[in-house]
Amino acid sequence: MRALVISGGGSKGAFAGGVAQYLMEGQGRDYDMFLGTSTGSLLVPHLAVRDIGKLYDIFTNVQQRDIFSISPFVQRKKGDREYVSIDFVNSLWQFIRMKRTFGESKALKRNIRQNFTREEYDKIIKTREDVVVTVSNLSMNRVEYKSIKDCSYEEFCNWIWISCNYIPFMSLAKVDGYEYADGGLGCVIPIREAILRGATEVDAIVLEAEQMERTKVLGKNPFSLMLNLFGHLLDQVEKNDVIIGKLAAKNRGVKLNLYYTPTSLTENSLIFSKRLMTKWWEQGYSYAKEKHEGHSVI
Repeated sequence: MRALVISGGGSKGAFAGGVAQYLMEGQGRDYDMFLGTSTGSLLVPHLAVRDIGKLYDIFTNVQQRDIFSISPFVQRKKGDREYVSIDFVNSLWQFIRMKRTFGESKALKRNIRQNFTREEYDKIIKTREDVVVTVSNLSMNRVEYKSIKDCSYEEFCNWIWISCNYIPFMSLAKVDGYEYADGGLGCVIPIREAILRGATEVDAIVLEAEQMERTKVLGKNPFSLMLNLFGHLLDQVEKNDVIIGKLAAKNRGVKLNLYYTPTSLTENSLIFSKRLMTKWWEQGYSYAKEKHEGHSVI
């Protein structure tokens, strides 16, 4: 049983799309399970129905307004460099309204419903493929994995959205009295979960460079410093997930193929740029192709 697992990583999901395209089209790989966290949860349903062309269009055209209904960020451009700064007005407005997050991501919730249709949901349900997304149950302090086989169309779209909610910058969701957020807060890449569900071979796309040692420029105000802190914590969670995944694979005799980004693509994965994401998709495809032509998959 073969599984494709994709980590969280915001806009870097475009790189994962390129890797997955090569594996499925260039290598002709069929997967029995697709597991994703955060941006990975946006990718896996479309990969399960094998509509890579549609997925490419979605990921290379997404903009800030497609994610945030109230954005805590302002996207700016200086020369060829694109970056985000803090929208203090929106953040202050959220504070005045006594909201617990700096922004809201209801636009993303609408876009998920528009892009992942009921027909596509029905198609997956009728096949042997399983699609699983990772969420964090903050009320119970645990990670949960939601299978499409156990959910209605509306429920599964909601879990995909919740898996992407990177708080405190996006929406906090409540389901059955429990509060949920981004799955990456507990498990950035669910390799071990794929193995526990019976995978005998796992292709895992990790949206970070394998060697993450580099000097970072920390934020100049408390808000941007908080972004740096969250990024640091998620990097540590990701490292642990990979280590745990490797151990689980070794103990169960599972073949594990890891695909990292060759470099650190961006310091801020909340920048959604058509130019950058198109470039990253192409880099992902080329990287996976070179890995296999050189027989150097780790």
